[in-house]
Amino acid sequence: MWKWLGELIPATLFALALLFIGYLAGSLTTLSDTFPAKYVRSAYQAANSLRLRQAYVNDRYSSNLWEAARTDAAGVVRHDPAAARSGLTLYTSGDSPVARLIDMQGRIVHEWHRPFRDIWDKTSSIAEPVREEQIYMRRAHLFPNGDLLAIYIGVGDTPWGYGMARLDANSRVLWKHLGRFHHDLAVADDGRIYALTHQFRMRPVANQKHLRPPLLEDFLVVLSPDGKTLEEIPLVDVVAGSRFGRLLFRVFHFTTWDPLHTNAVDVLDEESAAALRRKVPAAAPGQVLLSFRELDGGTIALLDVERREIVWALAGAWKSQHDPDILPNGNILMFDNLGDFSVGGESRVIEVDPATGGIVWSYNGTAEDKLHSFWRSAQQPLDNGNVLITESQAARLLEVTRDGRVVWEYVNPVRADGNRERIAILSWGLRIDPATLDPAFRQRLQRNGAT
Repeated sequence: MWKWLGELIPATLFALALLFIGYLAGSLTTLSDTFPAKYVRSAYQAANSLRLRQAYVNDRYSSNLWEAARTDAAGVVRHDPAAARSGLTLYTSGDSPVARLIDMQGRIVHEWHRPFRDIWDKTSSIAEPVREEQIYMRRAHLFPNGDLLAIYIGVGDTPWGYGMARLDANSRVLWKHLGRFHHDLAVADDGRIYALTHQFRMRPVANQKHLRPPLLEDFLVVLSPDGKTLEEIPLVDVVAGSRFGRLLFRVFHFTTWDPLHTNAVDVLDEESAAALRRKVPAAAPGQVLLSFRELDGGTIALLDVERREIVWALAGAWKSQHDPDILPNGNILMFDNLGDFSVGGESRVIEVDPATGGIVWSYNGTAEDKLHSFWRSAQQPLDNGNVLITESQAARLLEVTRDGRVVWEYVNPVRADGNRERIAILSWGLRIDPATLDPAFRQRLQRNGAT
């Protein structure tokens, strides 16, 4: 026995020494960016992605599609009919690839549901999608006739963008595009679709030596109304080649592998361009308002699509923001995920004057009713002056007045099976005026109980 141990111990120590030397060599080559640093980083990212995949397989409720429920509330828990903007509310949820349309009482009057396995085929760059329980609809657009355009996301995969599909009112697939679409989309007045894709980039970025490949690269993609790619713009190159390229040096070191993390796209029409031009002279119809979560801690920017040029950018007293929208007064409303340091929580919705970067209005929640969402989230300015807020991590929608009163609140009723302490997140929500829908689809909703 002692002889056997005498042979085993040196062999074990030798193996551990080799592992330690390998670790040091990998660390040094990565830090010095010498061969084979790029391959070491690729291996690390692949291993991390595989670890997340396996973790979610073992426990689907451990992903960020499910959060700890803050209360036992479910459905509509607050409603002031005299102050709230009546209508229907469309939202996407983390429990499945689904979009639901509810009335002001929280009744589901329509639902679109199509599993990703019905969308996927071998033309996709995704060889092995994650399990269906890890795939959800991140963002959707409702057409007047009841068609729905939706983005599919695979949580636990990298890249996580899975594709886009247009469904009819019966959830049948009209067309699909299996590009790596993620986060957001916008449909212009002419029917063209503006959306975001991403993929790993193995080549360096000009004049940005700190951005070491492989890195996750975002693209703005313009599609025809039937889903054909018309244009694809590499955003990191556009930013790097602009007068705002220095902002890429203000990316936290732990996010240089995903230096932009573009999370919103909005196309300027004549009205929104005229409003913004009062504060930002460079604004023009056809430009795209983008949100970069990681660039300088949070930057919004205008991209001139035709010239492929960033014509304006602004960072300020917000962090990791989502969903900037242009208001009629030329200001910009957005969800500031991590920029609040008051008693109301870490998140807030802010109105920013783009001419100065100053915050002219905010909703911060309260000490008793905190607003906090590290992930996702959105806001929508309503035509009565109120704001509809999607607080994703709390799985709720709330409509607030400009003096901070909550006049409508809806909490996702979907809880984890066998564990009522976990709740499915709400990814995004939008209030819809039924009058904007086609009569035939509106009548269908009324038959389903819509008021």
